[in-house]
Amino acid sequence: MTISCIGCGNMGDALMKGALSLAKTVRAGFADADSSKAQAAALALGGEVFASNSQAAKEGDYVFLAVKPQTLRLVLEEIAGAVRENAGGVLVSMAPGWTIGNIQGVLGVKAPVVRIMPNTPALIGKGVIAMSASPQVSAEKAGELETLLGGAGLVDRVEEAYMEAVTGLSGSGPAFAYLFIEALADGGVRAGLPRDKALRYAAQTVLGSAAMVLETGRHPGELKDMVTSPGGTTIAGLCALENGAFRAAAINAVEAAWRRAMELG
Repeated sequence: MTISCIGCGNMGDALMKGALSLAKTVRAGFADADSSKAQAAALALGGEVFASNSQAAKEGDYVFLAVKPQTLRLVLEEIAGAVRENAGGVLVSMAPGWTIGNIQGVLGVKAPVVRIMPNTPALIGKGVIAMSASPQVSAEKAGELETLLGGAGLVDRVEEAYMEAVTGLSGSGPAFAYLFIEALADGGVRAGLPRDKALRYAAQTVLGSAAMVLETGRHPGELKDMVTSPGGTTIAGLCALENGAFRAAAINAVEAAWRRAMELG
């Protein structure tokens, strides 16, 4: 099996690293407009450098398109001929807003295409990766890809119609979570904690709280109420968050990211 990656940014490297951790005998190849990035990725992950995007598309059983949505059309036009030659290869796009139909339209062929939306925790194997496949992708190929992507985190199959919503929530969500962690730490510093301790406590608090939601299966509101004593410190803090329209701000952030994902298509 050969896995190709066109575009050697953080996300492409993270997914390749995860896939290769589960399939040690896989041949891996990289291509990038900046050849030094492709060389660095190949050196770090034990792969090779393809001479062109077209070679990557022609030789890959799975071809990760790890490029920006603004660049995807140019890449698709470049590799269209190679995709036609490599009839069994599966294109794996992670570009927000680009539907499977749009991708196939630019290629001029109903090629097997999988859309995924990973997020940056995939860099440490803790990502969430939504996945939707075109009818041309066999069940065997989809299952094999799901297994490979599992090296970077949780893989969840969804209908393609949900992909832009996934982008707004889990795709952009880590940035929102980082901002919250930073704000919590700032609050700790304001209350007198040293910066390093405040940041560590804030990050571990968010990590532990997320694990509680996932592992107990309880609604976040129920878990919140478990911490909230009458007249106590937590309800005072929650009141301050509500006064700052915290929920509305979080909802609006996801909605804004979702709308932008729609525009990118």
